[in-house]
Amino acid sequence: MREITATILENTPIAEGIFALTFATEEAIPVQAGQFAMIGLRGFPLRRPLAICKAEGERITVCYRLNGEGTRSLANEFRAREKLPVLLPLGNGFSLKDSQRRVAVVGGGVGIFPLIAAIRQYAADREIYAYMGFRDRESVCMEYEMGRGKRLLLATDDGSCGYHGTAVQAFMGEIDKVRPDVVLSCGPTPMLRALKVALTGKKIPAYVSLEERMGCGIGACLVCVCKKTDGQRARVCKDGPVFEINEVEL
Repeated sequence: MREITATILENTPIAEGIFALTFATEEAIPVQAGQFAMIGLRGFPLRRPLAICKAEGERITVCYRLNGEGTRSLANEFRAREKLPVLLPLGNGFSLKDSQRRVAVVGGGVGIFPLIAAIRQYAADREIYAYMGFRDRESVCMEYEMGRGKRLLLATDDGSCGYHGTAVQAFMGEIDKVRPDVVLSCGPTPMLRALKVALTGKKIPAYVSLEERMGCGIGACLVCVCKKTDGQRARVCKDGPVFEINEVEL
């Protein structure tokens, strides 16, 4: 974990209501797919947690949706060459075993961004099958990045692009053909819950990256606590955000 002053390189829209923020660090910082950054914004006491989508040497890209005052301020008031206080990399990411060669990636909404990092990290030496869900064609972004693996199937709620339905439905329609060794997923909780139900009895290990509101990002404030299936509680920022799918309640 490092606290740095980053220099904004780009902060541009990439789809309806979605922005990509690329900033430069003073030196290359190793990042594991699934880790995130806490971005400080002037005028706001709390930093914003944003999944790291790409880490290329001294260039880091995070993506965000316009949700509230903080993200709207980030989109409208922060331009290239401005400085940002950033804490990174945070959390535990996706870590694959050597035996897990066929990887299914199932994402929805802004959950596609940490999965893009996983695709970038593992596509060179594994077979990646990506199933990514969006509201409609206008919401689709970073198609090239998602398509770095062996297979990409887009799914849209209205059928305007690719499979008509959810990413989970698209994946389950091909699961017997793909025969994945492991599943990686991130997206809205209902999507993750549907995936968990769909995989019941399949004996395929699966890992989910949880999306929760965060205060500090380092496990001190307990804002992002989630329930585990053993009755214990876990801090999404510190103990996650990546968990084994049967380890947490969804």
